[in-house]
Amino acid sequence: MVWPFKSKFRKQIARIEITGAIASATRKRVLEALKTVEEKKFPALLLRIDSPGGTVGDSQEIYSALKRLREKVKIVASFGNISASGGVYIGMGAEHIMANPGTITGSIGVILRGNNLERLLDKIGVSFKVIKSGPYKDILAFDRELTEPEQNILQELIDTSYQQFVETVAQARSLTVEKVKSFADGRIFTGQQALELGVVDRLGTEEEARRWTAELVGLDPEKTPFYTLEERKPLLSRVLSGSRQGSSKLGASMDWLEFEMSTSGLPLWLYRP
Repeated sequence: MVWPFKSKFRKQIARIEITGAIASATRKRVLEALKTVEEKKFPALLLRIDSPGGTVGDSQEIYSALKRLREKVKIVASFGNISASGGVYIGMGAEHIMANPGTITGSIGVILRGNNLERLLDKIGVSFKVIKSGPYKDILAFDRELTEPEQNILQELIDTSYQQFVETVAQARSLTVEKVKSFADGRIFTGQQALELGVVDRLGTEEEARRWTAELVGLDPEKTPFYTLEERKPLLSRVLSGSRQGSSKLGASMDWLEFEMSTSGLPLWLYRP
């Protein structure tokens, strides 16, 4: 009974979708899905990416898992409406990349933001007493300016993460580091421009990416179906999720605010449309 069941997956293309901001929940879901792809012995995986980016560590872990899986499974990435910053980094884990001509991509870089509310706090008469174990323990505190040594520390952190990003793109796309740095200055570009720069291999839709993936592993591009791997949610979560469909734009904005707050103080590979 086991072998016929497994053989079914050998004639299908696994599909994993990455949408929205990349954070720890995304990483956990995607890593579990990648494990399933390997266990079920799918011959190929189509990774659909529609993300503005996210946290550095989570993006790196997904990329590393994709790179390991690539030794056993053919992987094609399909960029959707937007695949920028951390979305690009994850895409580098695929052997082949397809984007729509109008896909918004790029934004290769790293950003770390802090808020300085010192003047506002002075106006309302609020101050803080800080006891700390070292001079940099409250770096990026919101009630004071950064000192010059602190700024140097943070700039070095950002520069190191940026170099990792550039080297990953260069290695994955067979480009020189100097070539990647020529366009990895935070700018965004279209899928058409990405093709000209060597960031993607082809232009096309997700359906065309499916056909290409099937051809790469010797399957019939006309008949080979997707097998989309999704996180299985508890019944109550599915019911509540359905009741929230069609929520207002304000709700979406609050979700985004929550993401920003939850990642405060973390380096982000993030494009904000």
